[in-house]
Amino acid sequence: MAAANALSAQTNVPAASNAAEQTRPNAAVVPAPRSDTGGHRRSEVVLQRARENQSGCDIAFIGDSITQGWEGAGREVWAKYYGQRKALNFGVGGDRTQHVLWRLENGQLEGVKPKVTVLMIGTNNSNRDDHTAGEILEGVLAVIEQIRKRAPETKLLVLGIFPRGQTFSEQRGKILQVNQALAKVADGKSVFYLDFGSQLIEADGRISPEIMPDYLHLSARGYRIWAEAIEPLLQELLKN
Repeated sequence: MAAANALSAQTNVPAASNAAEQTRPNAAVVPAPRSDTGGHRRSEVVLQRARENQSGCDIAFIGDSITQGWEGAGREVWAKYYGQRKALNFGVGGDRTQHVLWRLENGQLEGVKPKVTVLMIGTNNSNRDDHTAGEILEGVLAVIEQIRKRAPETKLLVLGIFPRGQTFSEQRGKILQVNQALAKVADGKSVFYLDFGSQLIEADGRISPEIMPDYLHLSARGYRIWAEAIEPLLQELLKN
């Protein structure tokens, strides 16, 4: 199935399961700039990074603070796996799908021409009752659609939203529902999906602080799990 058809099919998500979702507008699909000082500054950093790399790159990572963390706890793992490649980090702490949509509208991928784009977004949309699973799904699908529109030659690797919280919770359940639907976007040609969340939890369902010290953001060990999980597919996509 062509990427366009796969994405089109995914926009026909099931009807909202509650009245609130049926009547309120879905903010997750409306592009919005960051209004807070830290988020605004970081957004400007990654947009400038895009403007400075117009000759193409191997890999572009797009996401929130977990992606931004490649420059923190994940920096040594980044150097090992991506230091010899031209890889760009477009992670902005605190971003939701609507903020990534705004960045895409404002040049995040313009002229960058990544061979592979790695996307992991949506965990901040899952906070409290801010968004339902259906709304988060629509937001992530909107981001995927915009990446395909603005970088049609890129191979897009969509990652399942990582599990979070020390143990089982409604929030984790919401994330799992989104991931189950996100898996359907893969067409095996231009859009690929990978969920390695099971590698981030223990056998009893708990998350170890050795992997996520605050049960959300990754440690160096967590970034190593991430890099090792996607490396075989990255090698294949970059080769092709």
